[in-house]
Amino acid sequence: MLQRVLATAVPFLRACLLTKVAGVVMRWVKQGLVFVPSGEGGWMNSHAQVPAVLVRGDVLRIYFSTRPSAGMSLPAYIDVRTDDPSRMLAVHESPLLELGPAGSFDEHGVMPAMLVERDNVILMYYGGWSRLAGKAPYLNSSGVAISRDGGTSFERLFPGPILTRTAREPSSATVSWIVIDADGLWHMWYSTGTHWVQGDDRMEPVYVICQAWSRDGIDWVRDGRPILPPVQADEAQIRPTILYHGDAWHMWFSHRSSTDFRDGKGAYRIGYARSTDLRRWQRDDRAAGIGVSESGWDSKMLAYPCVVTTPKEVLMFYNGNGFGASGFGWARLEK
Repeated sequence: MLQRVLATAVPFLRACLLTKVAGVVMRWVKQGLVFVPSGEGGWMNSHAQVPAVLVRGDVLRIYFSTRPSAGMSLPAYIDVRTDDPSRMLAVHESPLLELGPAGSFDEHGVMPAMLVERDNVILMYYGGWSRLAGKAPYLNSSGVAISRDGGTSFERLFPGPILTRTAREPSSATVSWIVIDADGLWHMWYSTGTHWVQGDDRMEPVYVICQAWSRDGIDWVRDGRPILPPVQADEAQIRPTILYHGDAWHMWFSHRSSTDFRDGKGAYRIGYARSTDLRRWQRDDRAAGIGVSESGWDSKMLAYPCVVTTPKEVLMFYNGNGFGASGFGWARLEK
């Protein structure tokens, strides 16, 4: 059953992207906030981090990670109208997955990253994290869960991670995006940790975006080679979102400095890259088409973009200040 499901699954967000030609700056028109947690279900007490969107006709189901308390992350979702995501239809008020058992890779956090859907079977790829006792405070790995009821509830496929640190990638491995090509080859973009640097009061991670390949969505071959050139020393890159248009693939991603990045001048911004073969990418952050606002919830940080195509338009969902503490909002791509 599982192998048949995985062999036929297709990414829920692969669609045509209405965009401009390379070299012309695209413009996103911000529409404001969508959701800020305020105690929903008695446990969504802060953060709505890393939105991952499932298009379901006239409804968008937006998965995200929220925090019952400091040092704990659990997955949830809301439903909003496709034609007006500012209009919320429903809130799923219980965690989609509970924390993993003692000693597991997701003992302290479960953060949805990507949904893959076919025939009401949905795979949720997620980042799991666990606290460490040494100088580095935590470890990030990646797992997968399955839903057979349209994405309302999930169960883990395995107790362990499908992507974690290796002999050549010793720090972390966090899945971000998946595309399945016409030949059935799965392409994954993930962030691998390269090293830790000393911050003002803690160790801070440095990570780069790499690529992996699979025939079944479970066993991945990876080479650990960064696909994007850094724009500064110790730059951290994460959360690419990828869509196809015409003869090219388009990527938006998060990047930050390793200093003064907690709402400071080194905070996350959204970058852009373009590819014709899913292997070689040309980075041009000027073409991202979106920047921080002069004031308000996204005036210091832009992070974790998720770009989707609806029947009428292209939308971006993203986090603002505080890594999702200020919730997530949305923007329309100007036609």
